[in-house]
Amino acid sequence: MENKEIFSTVHHLIERCKDGVKGYKTAAEDVEDKDLKDLFKKYAVQRDSMITELQDQLHKMGQTDSESSSIEGTLHRAWIDLKSALSSKDRVRILEECERGEDYAVSAYRDALKQDLPAQLKAIVEQQYGDVKNAHDHIRSLRDTAKSAS
Repeated sequence: MENKEIFSTVHHLIERCKDGVKGYKTAAEDVEDKDLKDLFKKYAVQRDSMITELQDQLHKMGQTDSESSSIEGTLHRAWIDLKSALSSKDRVRILEECERGEDYAVSAYRDALKQDLPAQLKAIVEQQYGDVKNAHDHIRSLRDTAKSAS
């Protein structure tokens, strides 16, 4: 795999993590349920550390990542409806929007794992994929519980 393709793959993962940080920070600020507020803060911090790890890998390969958001936009459309869900104060809807954002992150990581990445980078991407998948599944489980409770 050419370095250009590797850099593109890593940049894409960084952007998805940046979306997650922004989405979860927004959710943590605006959600009223304390358990969700704490969970969203935890996931925002998790994604932030994932960004640092990926940027470190880029740096080791002689590349840098722009600290600003990409041309893809400041927040991926998968997280856009989160604001209206938050204003509705509907727990199920908030969790549905977070799950939708996670769907996109899971997909980005799955695509990255199909690439022929250098061993150290692949190990990091595999670990992060596991973390993203666990977050996705946890959000989905909370959503399902909230649905059955309402």
